[in-house]
Amino acid sequence: MRNQPSVSLDEAREIIAGGEKKAREIGQPANIAVVDAGGNLVAHARMDGAWLGSVDISINKAFTSRAFDIATADLAENAQPGAQFFGIHASNHGRVMIFAGGLPLNHEGAVVGAVGVSGGTGEQDQAIAEAAAAAFRPAG
Repeated sequence: MRNQPSVSLDEAREIIAGGEKKAREIGQPANIAVVDAGGNLVAHARMDGAWLGSVDISINKAFTSRAFDIATADLAENAQPGAQFFGIHASNHGRVMIFAGGLPLNHEGAVVGAVGVSGGTGEQDQAIAEAAAAAFRPAG
């Protein structure tokens, strides 16, 4: 049996705090989600004023990033008409998000979870996701 490292609840809370700080700095309330190594939701925050419709999008961006171990912005580049992953957004019961704001979380060469952000422009979501991922401090 394999024991796969995974982001913890305490780590997820720190990741979300890092994202919230950036969101406040840029004046864009956001939904911030963290999933574990299995793509399951560990924690989510909907900042005051963040779009209700972006709750599922943030969770699904995190899921997508973990499911394919890639930034959702990078997946988007390969999901355009004529590209190698065109149509991927329709897979996994429509959970695959192909726009910026999802990033895998790495520790010691393994993907241990992911963060997903939604609520602003792609640039804003990406900036918040990058700040959130930078706040990841693995416990062990």
